[in-house]
Amino acid sequence: MRESAAERHDRLLGLVRERGSTRVSELASQLGVSPVTVRRDVEELAGRGLLDRVHGSVSWPQDAAGAGTGGSGSGLVLGMLAPSSTYYFSEVIRGAHEAAAGAGARLILRISDYRPQEDQARTEGLLSAGAEGLLVAPGWQHPGDPAAFGDWIASLPVPTVLLERRPTVGSPLDGLDRVCSDHAHGVLLAVRHLVNLGHGAPLLMARADSPTALAVRSGYEEALAVLRLRAPQDVIDSVPAELAPDAFEQAVQALREAVHSGVATAALIHNDVDAIQVVQRLAELGVRVPDDLALIAYDDEVAALADTPLTAVAPPKRDVGRHATELLVERVGQGAGAPRRHLTLLPQLRVRDSCGASLP
Repeated sequence: MRESAAERHDRLLGLVRERGSTRVSELASQLGVSPVTVRRDVEELAGRGLLDRVHGSVSWPQDAAGAGTGGSGSGLVLGMLAPSSTYYFSEVIRGAHEAAAGAGARLILRISDYRPQEDQARTEGLLSAGAEGLLVAPGWQHPGDPAAFGDWIASLPVPTVLLERRPTVGSPLDGLDRVCSDHAHGVLLAVRHLVNLGHGAPLLMARADSPTALAVRSGYEEALAVLRLRAPQDVIDSVPAELAPDAFEQAVQALREAVHSGVATAALIHNDVDAIQVVQRLAELGVRVPDDLALIAYDDEVAALADTPLTAVAPPKRDVGRHATELLVERVGQGAGAPRRHLTLLPQLRVRDSCGASLP
């Protein structure tokens, strides 16, 4: 299976983090890709503030290694476990980094690459590195993952805040502090917007490989119930085009057929990388956005960069990282006696050009 750009970015960041500084040519050799590819990756990651780039070399940002401490490590040390350092979680990490710097704390990072079986070992690495509090976003992908790979989190020996994860109600993890986006609210914003434009219930095309994807799916059912609508057909299962091209084509063809048959005039697609690729393929098949199909993407990472800028639901990713870090710093200072908190942040709908489809 071909490595995705996100997986390559995580490997690249891991190499730079381990070495502190390295040359682009050495990264290309280690990653097994061309120098052109590495330079493109470095430019993107540097633009996000995740790397420093100087004269053919890249280094781990100095403030990420010792935010507010002058690199001495004398201040509060916070650890962060994230499933990825790119796409959705790059902004979460940035928000956490900024909040840690503002508090004079040092933030250290471990990436699980969505391998939940490795979460515990990576978190133990954060503790060994001196973390006095933890921000934890487990690499769960499937509904059974919290039960299979989550019990250890409740017994961590330092204050812990869950990020963008909602454990089963009543489980030990449900008693931890957490900061999450309200994806059900985000889906409701999208569905209501399309209905207010005069469309019936939109179709949902969505992945099923992350907690966000699963929350979008359940949020879709809730939104239809709130608005007293019935789904025009079953959810269309989405997959990354680069990893499963045949399944991706099948999903696009199902959406095309729904448009041509009049089953639906609007759609919500998770995520926006998939949405951009879907729009491109639909155009080749004679379905135009927004003329034939009103479309809203979910995540708003790159939706604005599509040929037809996509209306998108934007979870408050950066604010999730910032508020979670502020809560953790407060928790470390308070001790265990203060009440736990579940903080839920509301996504926004950013309206662009892709949802102005005309109705017959």
